[in-house]
Amino acid sequence: MSSKQSDTTKAKALNILLVEDDDGDAKAVKRAFAKAEVANTLIRAEDGVEALQVLRGEHESKKLDMPFILLVDLNMPRMNGIELLKTLRADPKLRKTIVFIISTSKREEDINAAYEHNVSGYIVKETMGRDFACLAETIDYFWRIVELPH
Repeated sequence: MSSKQSDTTKAKALNILLVEDDDGDAKAVKRAFAKAEVANTLIRAEDGVEALQVLRGEHESKKLDMPFILLVDLNMPRMNGIELLKTLRADPKLRKTIVFIISTSKREEDINAAYEHNVSGYIVKETMGRDFACLAETIDYFWRIVELPH
């Protein structure tokens, strides 16, 4: 929850799982959320395999409470973003997960593939600081106005 908000907007903060293999991009996202004063819990998984461990409660040290959304990069080792989406949509417990793709790819094939798996949005990372600041503000606004599945 943003520290700028009153306590009446939402009783429980939204948790965010950032699935990103690039350390620089992960740090930029965290900085953008801090700069936007978005105090939501942000947990990082470095690829789709680790993200599934976190989501299924199988990770040894990372835990993600409901409600949550995912910010997922497309190009990652072991399990990429599209493979993660396919796995999420096939899992009865995770198929309703809210996912935003954040990627450097502007390829129409990548965008279409993401939307074929019911993503909530596809965000292109062009200019790190500006785009990540907009992302933080958008996510903060999104969770306050949208009812999420539990």
